[in-house]
Amino acid sequence: MRHLPLLANHSPGRAAVTCEYRCGDACFHDVPNTSGNPYFGDLVTRRTAIKAGVVVAALGGAAATGAATAEAAHAEPEPAPEPAHADASPPGLDFRPVEPNTLDAVVVPEGYRHEVVIRWGDPIFPGAPRFDFDHQTAAAQARQFGFNCDFAALLPLDATGRTSLLVTNHEYTSEPFMFKNYDPEHPTREQVEIAWAAHGLSVVQVHQHRDGRLSTRFSRYNRRITATTPFRLTGPAAGSDLLKTSADPTGTMVLGTLNNCAGGVTPWGTILSGEENFNQYFGNAAARSDPRLARYGMTGTATTRKWERFDRRFDLAREPNEANRFGYVVELDPTDPDSTPVKHTALGRLKHECANVRVAPDGRVVAYSGDDERFEYVYKFISTGKVRPGDSRAARRHNMTLLDDGRLYVARFTGDSPPAEVDGSGRLPSDGRFDGHGEWIPLASGDRSFVPGMTAEEVYVFTRLAADKVGATKMDRPEDIETHPHTGVVYCALSNNVDRGKPGKEGATEPNPRVNNKHGQVLELTERGGDALALTFSWNLMLVCGDPASPDTYFAGYDKTRVSPISSPDNVAFDRHGNLWISSDSAGALNGLNDGLYAVPVAGRERGHLKAFLTVPRGAETCGPVIGERVVTVCVQHPGEVDGASADNPVSHWPDGGDSQPRPSVVAVWREGRRIGE
Repeated sequence: MRHLPLLANHSPGRAAVTCEYRCGDACFHDVPNTSGNPYFGDLVTRRTAIKAGVVVAALGGAAATGAATAEAAHAEPEPAPEPAHADASPPGLDFRPVEPNTLDAVVVPEGYRHEVVIRWGDPIFPGAPRFDFDHQTAAAQARQFGFNCDFAALLPLDATGRTSLLVTNHEYTSEPFMFKNYDPEHPTREQVEIAWAAHGLSVVQVHQHRDGRLSTRFSRYNRRITATTPFRLTGPAAGSDLLKTSADPTGTMVLGTLNNCAGGVTPWGTILSGEENFNQYFGNAAARSDPRLARYGMTGTATTRKWERFDRRFDLAREPNEANRFGYVVELDPTDPDSTPVKHTALGRLKHECANVRVAPDGRVVAYSGDDERFEYVYKFISTGKVRPGDSRAARRHNMTLLDDGRLYVARFTGDSPPAEVDGSGRLPSDGRFDGHGEWIPLASGDRSFVPGMTAEEVYVFTRLAADKVGATKMDRPEDIETHPHTGVVYCALSNNVDRGKPGKEGATEPNPRVNNKHGQVLELTERGGDALALTFSWNLMLVCGDPASPDTYFAGYDKTRVSPISSPDNVAFDRHGNLWISSDSAGALNGLNDGLYAVPVAGRERGHLKAFLTVPRGAETCGPVIGERVVTVCVQHPGEVDGASADNPVSHWPDGGDSQPRPSVVAVWREGRRIGE
């Protein structure tokens, strides 16, 4: 295989409209984390850390699993494999990688087919109107597929897997791409209510045909969750004075969910969804003298969308607690269309990229979550209760309470290399890898706080401040986190952080080894003894992403001339063989190249051999991969969002072609008569 080249003469960088509407221009504002907690690896050497013992014991962690020593926690990772020198295709990865490109199309490997499953505006209920871009209404959008799909899951409804529920997040709306002649300073009420209806989640029944393609069906399960759907607040902070508003003096009911990013499927068949950049929807923070607002990125007066003009709950001057009711992990039972979804306060309030659950041998559940912002943290939750087996309604109701009672932790990472060897260049230290050990620091359990000066309710509602106080490790935008289905090793995508190393900002650390980090990394975390309940772990960076020809990249020791370029890993998933699949959100950071979906073995001689399986159209990002035996699906988010484009000047006409407007969509990929990767 020849080296996969980059393209030249394309300007890198995300479109301004995407930055503004997806995350409220987060990267153009001051970093919310101004805490002074230093990187632990700069304070102590590995030898003194071993002598000191486990820090968590002093902070109350021993009450959960008992004390241990850092020496016992640090299991040396397996040596990197010798680079392979002959083409080999591990099970499930026998395809020719897609070439880097800037096409306005989805590109898949030779021999594969692809088709749009559902688009923004497609009806999901009988009688819902067909999508009409020029004549949208809020009533129609509430019965149609939402905008900017992100996370997706396919939940089988029968033993064959032919009938499933497709559950999809709708992260945010891009109003300049939804309406012609849009005036951002003076949106109309109808435009605002259309946007409310385009947020949230969709549940749609799908059928897989014998040739592999997927088609949607009207079904009793079909459902839209929007920015006005009632949610129950559950867990230890429910009913807190910090969550009460004039519309909800009980502090237990919330209207809507916002900016839902990645998520996960629980072992009991429900969906978890993370509320991410919720801060951008709340205006007039400047009217409140509360420094906790700035820690969550809420500053200034008017918001981009101006929702505060149409509903007082988005006006912090009038409803100071409403923002405290967003930023949680949401749980939805898609098999019960009449159920009320919940927000789990026990998992903390942050910009949740995701939440993914594994079951420990004793039946307790462990949930991992990343806080997707520069210099934020990685979290873990261990339940008090245990999973009740079976698929009965009673078992599911019980299991849906497991994330309401347990202990919340935040991660501290320590590198095992001398700090001088981690100089910000991305050059490997003398031991040949970025690796080390770490510990989970307890924050709260029930009504008990482990954070000095904060009550338990304050920990759950202002979790970032709690993590600051206990000295958690600042990471480069922790995104999706998944557990390997066979080994239990935890994989975390760290997207990027161009602020690392800037004046006044933290410099390179071993888990975040590059300053001006445009391209991100993928971290492997192994709990002590493979025990999900352990409070100590070892870690290493499997991938340091970017142009393979650049000396600051690393692909698990594999021959870099034979791998695909990748930037800004976002979502991660596994196939049935245990291969890792990664979707990217690079904003063209690699010379303007389109984003894609990649696959890489995590073990054996081909470990690190990253290959591009598909690319998405110009201006889009790849989201929410589902890797099935015979079909792969991805969400194509914000196609055509490049600088200078809008609904009045579209530069993409995907997926419908002609002179149509671009529409975020779910795409299925299959190989007729063959399994994926065979």
